[in-house]
This record gives sequence, structure tokens and C-alpha cells, in this order.
Amino acid sequence: MNVLTRYIVKEVLKGSSLAALFLLTLFSLFTFSDELKSLGKGSYNLKEIVYYVALTSPRVFYELVPASALLGSLFVLGGMGNHRELVAMRASGVSVLSIIKSVMLAGAILVAVAITVGEWIAPNTEQMAQTLKSKSRADQIMIKSLYGLWLREGQTFINVKKIEENGDLENIYTYELDENNRLSKAMHSQKALFKGANQWEMENIQQSDISTEQVKVATLKSLPWKSSIDPKLVNVVVVSPDNLSLYDLNTYIRFLKDNKQKSQTYEFAFWGRVVNPFVTFVMLMIATPFVIGVKRGVSAGARMLIGVVIGLGFNIGDKIIGHMSLIYDLNPAIMAFVPSLTVFTVALYALRRVQ
Repeated sequence: MNVLTRYIVKEVLKGSSLAALFLLTLFSLFTFSDELKSLGKGSYNLKEIVYYVALTSPRVFYELVPASALLGSLFVLGGMGNHRELVAMRASGVSVLSIIKSVMLAGAILVAVAITVGEWIAPNTEQMAQTLKSKSRADQIMIKSLYGLWLREGQTFINVKKIEENGDLENIYTYELDENNRLSKAMHSQKALFKGANQWEMENIQQSDISTEQVKVATLKSLPWKSSIDPKLVNVVVVSPDNLSLYDLNTYIRFLKDNKQKSQTYEFAFWGRVVNPFVTFVMLMIATPFVIGVKRGVSAGARMLIGVVIGLGFNIGDKIIGHMSLIYDLNPAIMAFVPSLTVFTVALYALRRVQ
């Protein structure tokens, strides 16, 4: 690694790190402000809110790496352009392609850090954050797994496989133990509708009463169910595709397909995580020819505005395409790559014009 390459890599990493720190602080303040609305609910106090914000920070950092790379490279390369460092480099025989290679090397380091945080740290801390929040705001004992949500109420254990957006539950298993901790009743319900005030109504039930002598099986169309489960609380700890690692997403997708359930949301999240490192490289790539092609003297505020516009435009386009793929049942792998490939094509065009 020559002196110029090492210098560019160091400066891009420094700028991207400062941008990531700024954005992470900003987003953490927004999260803290939102969580203050729940202050005092149960035992969810200021200490728990601070812990919650800290535990969600790794996920936020992982999501902010591409934007941080874009802003950091715009500031750093823009500063080099304003001080005629890029002009001096090119006059000494350094090509635009060589500058881009140096920036990409810095991007490789950023991507390595992002993958480490996103795949091994963020999923665990995010689950800890949601568990902390749910336990602080209610007294139910809950465990979130890839195979549904487990809850305990006294001697009754409940497994919920699916949770609707309106809070209704689907595919519910309940297991009741007697005073000797032996299974006395098992029940499966296709659906449970919330009626308010701890009242639910189960539909299409298969119930088994178990004793040492016999097992009685009954099929019921509906049955009232009194439970302290709150739909809002359940929605907090539902399996979120954005909070799972690639391995967990792949496992959960296979589970959904084996049980003939829709998995497209999780497939799109899976391919979104696959393409995330490529997004960081694309953001860095588009910054380099853009800065070189803009004349000297552009202020830091103008560069920040440019970065925000590019980042927001990419994010909005990505969300639109994601929703389109879900609505029209399009291939998740292809649709996940469309926004990045589009920006990559624009970057290549800009690079050809600069050269």
C-alpha cells in the first residue's frame, strides 16, 4: 500500500466514522424521545429507557453504514478537491480509477465492521432490547424464538405461531399443567380474537383433556379465553425480519415454507441483508466521480445536502420497490438488487464522464 492509498483510506475511514457517530447520536436521541412517552408504564423507567437505546444502537449503526460512507466520502474527498489535493494527485499521474480503488479499500474495512456488527452483535442486542422493554412494561414471561412466541401465565404455557397486524393471534397452542407439573390439558386454536379487557375468543379449537386413565378429545367452534395477554405487547416481541441475522432468516424462511406459510417478507429481508454490503460500495463509488466532477469551492453544507438527497432518494426508492415486490409477488432476490444496480449504473456513467 503506497502513501497516497494509505492517506485516502485513513481519511475516508475517519470521515465515515465521524458521520456514523453523528447519525447514530441523532437517531438515538429520536429513539430516546419516543421511548419517554412510555415512561412509567410498569417498571419501564429512565434506566430501562437508557438501556433500551444502548441495546438498539448496534442495529441502528448497521443500517447507517451506507449513509455514513456516503456522507464521509463526500466531506473528505470534497475537502481534498477544495484544497487541490485531488488535482495534485491526478497531475502526478494518479488516475481516477486509482483514487476509486483506494476509496473502495476503505469501503471494504467499513463493510467488514458492518457485517460483524449486523450478523453477530445486533440480532442479540436487539432481542435483549425488546425483551427488556416487554418485561418492564408487563408481568408476563415471554420468550421470542424462530418458531413463534412463547408466553407463560401461571401453570399455562402458550405458543403463538403468527400475529396479525391488528393484534389477532393465529395458530395458537396452549398447554396447562396440574399441581404436580404434569400435562393436564392441551389445546390448539386456529385463531384468537381480542375482545377487550383481558377477554379473547378462540375459534376452531381442538382440545385434549389428559389424565392418568384417559385422554378426552373435543372439537369446538368457539370458546371464550380469559388472558392477560395484551395485543400491543405481543406486537412488540413479534419476530421482525429486520432484526434477524442471515442465518436466522434462512432458517425461518425454511420453517415457513415447510409449514406452507408466506415467506416473501422474510425473503426480501434476507436478500436486503445480502445486498447491504454492496450498497456501501455503491455509495462510495458514486461519491468519488461526483466530487471530482464538481468544481472547487462547494461548501460543506452543500455537500451534506447532496449526500442527504442521494441517501433519501435511494432509501425511498428501495422502500417503494420492496413494497411493490410484496404486493405483486415479484422475485425478492431480483427486486432487492434493483435499487443498488440502478445507482451503480449511474455511478459508472458519471465515472466515464469524469474520465
